[in-house]
Amino acid sequence: MKTFKISSQFAITDEQSLRSLFASRTPLAVNKCRDSLDGHAREFIRRSPFVCIGTQDPTGKADVSPRGDPAGFVKVLDDRTLAIPDRPGNNRLDSLVNILANPGIALLFIIPGFDDTLRVNGQARLTTDPRLLADMSVQDRMPKLAIVVGVTEVFMHCAKAFRRSQLWNPERFRDRAEMPSLSRIILDQTTGAPADPEAMRKIDDDLEDDYRKSMY
Repeated sequence: MKTFKISSQFAITDEQSLRSLFASRTPLAVNKCRDSLDGHAREFIRRSPFVCIGTQDPTGKADVSPRGDPAGFVKVLDDRTLAIPDRPGNNRLDSLVNILANPGIALLFIIPGFDDTLRVNGQARLTTDPRLLADMSVQDRMPKLAIVVGVTEVFMHCAKAFRRSQLWNPERFRDRAEMPSLSRIILDQTTGAPADPEAMRKIDDDLEDDYRKSMY
């Protein structure tokens, strides 16, 4: 496939050029930003079973990681602090390593069935404080650590993206069988998947077994 390149004729390289393409920001869009978690933000977080975490390493390499747990798994500690438990994963630790080097963090909270979302930005630290972790236990499984976020910016995000995508519309759901299994995709991208369908089925079954053992 031919490499795509942006033509310098059409490249946007400064904020003035960017803003000239759009209408001015409304006062509401500017003023909705808060520096603390009010009652509405707290209630949204309490209902959310899913958050996307955006981080960057010192060179600016970005990463977005999904985190999910029972609704309310992210704990609001005070008006400007929240904590996210770290659950077992693939041990890449991308978000955690980034936080050690660059504490800037961005969160997007999602509630199934809600078209609007909550955005929280701030500074993150990692802790193994047993008192905090004990409060985040699920079925007697305590996280190894927590991400503690000092909140600097909070605001609700409108529903346009979710409504355009019809994310929650069951009629728009896709059949997962349209694409190969996760194991097959990763093996194709790395060492190569076995040609024998039975061997591939065994690998998929082992992955599902790992899910059952590592989750609750």
